[in-house]
Amino acid sequence: MKCPYCNQDNTRVVDSRPVEDTNSIRRRRMCDVCGKRFTTYEKVEMIPMSVIKKDQNRQRYDRMKIQDGVLRACYKRPISMEKVEAMMDSIEGEIFSQEDKEISSTKIGEIVMEHLKELDAVAYVRFASVYREFKDVSTFMDELKKLIN
Repeated sequence: MKCPYCNQDNTRVVDSRPVEDTNSIRRRRMCDVCGKRFTTYEKVEMIPMSVIKKDQNRQRYDRMKIQDGVLRACYKRPISMEKVEAMMDSIEGEIFSQEDKEISSTKIGEIVMEHLKELDAVAYVRFASVYREFKDVSTFMDELKKLIN
């Protein structure tokens, strides 16, 4: 790391700690040449993930699209935003742990449903009814029977 004051590359880390609410590391550095201190932040750079839609078009992965669907499913349910955020982090971790840098929207939907099933049964059924495009009451009842068993 080059010193922003004297442009020398002899710097060392004096202190290092995680930044709350982000996946970053704050590092205090000191230049061995001029002795001045400065701060840097390190963040993991993710390789962009592509989502293959049902019509075979590809879109860049967007966490907000998934989160919007989850929030609609959890509407007026006794679920805190902290639980939703933790679940979203878990879902995202599962998505990004895939070996490919492409994932189908169908696979994402299945991952979300598995997590919602553990979080709240009503939210799960709400999400499943939209995701699986229930055509009639009998399809809806079949899903409820699976959930009960």
